[in-house]
Amino acid sequence: MDVRNTADTDLIDRVRETRVGRSIWRTPRRVTPRDRAAAHWSSFLLHIYPVKVRKEELSFQYSWYLGVISTVLFASLAASGVWLMFFFVPSPGQAYTNIQTLQTEVPFGQYLRNVHRWSAHLMVLAVAMHMAKVFYRGAYKAPREFNWVIGVILLVMTLLLSFTGYLLPWDQLAYWAVTVGTEMAAYVPFAGEKVQSILMGGNTVGQATLIRFYVLHVAVLPIFLTIGITFHLWRWRKDSMLDLDRGEPNV
Repeated sequence: MDVRNTADTDLIDRVRETRVGRSIWRTPRRVTPRDRAAAHWSSFLLHIYPVKVRKEELSFQYSWYLGVISTVLFASLAASGVWLMFFFVPSPGQAYTNIQTLQTEVPFGQYLRNVHRWSAHLMVLAVAMHMAKVFYRGAYKAPREFNWVIGVILLVMTLLLSFTGYLLPWDQLAYWAVTVGTEMAAYVPFAGEKVQSILMGGNTVGQATLIRFYVLHVAVLPIFLTIGITFHLWRWRKDSMLDLDRGEPNV
């Protein structure tokens, strides 16, 4: 072992053994793989994950990091969306004016709106590419069928998140696009008219439609998408250890 690394380790151990150190670090320093596994199991947040994962699944070639990119873009959407909410009122009489004010008078308003819009476009692209990559590799097969279903649901929610945000600027393009979209919803088998009524809140696109799309866009869909992503990542980590008979290294 390098002398400098040994000296650093001794210094860390001495700090941990002080009264202040013991008050901060409740457990001894983890040295061996068994010690590290024990730390993993004792953590409330980490114990639900496996101690090890196949090294192949952490490589760039395995997934092109499209899942990570999708998650980062969703975080960008959430951060920029919260900021935009301070300047937007979901009312037909104020929505379009709010967007114009945001773009022309609010500092960095145009920039933050573009960040939000392009993050949405790129997230749809990244999630679709992620699904295509998983399908191409056959990673939807046993024992990962259920996580594939979760991924399909996440793709649908991503598209719905983009669709519900389309109406919020309340311009002519958004109005007629959502009008066409809700008319298409009426053709859903068995429940088409009910789905259309839930989305529109009436017979035409109006105040009720804007409120419903706003609530779905800023609250309902982001909450369910966050839960879904968390569960999806958990199942990916769990399922990655179900087919270790091929002898790949793990970390």
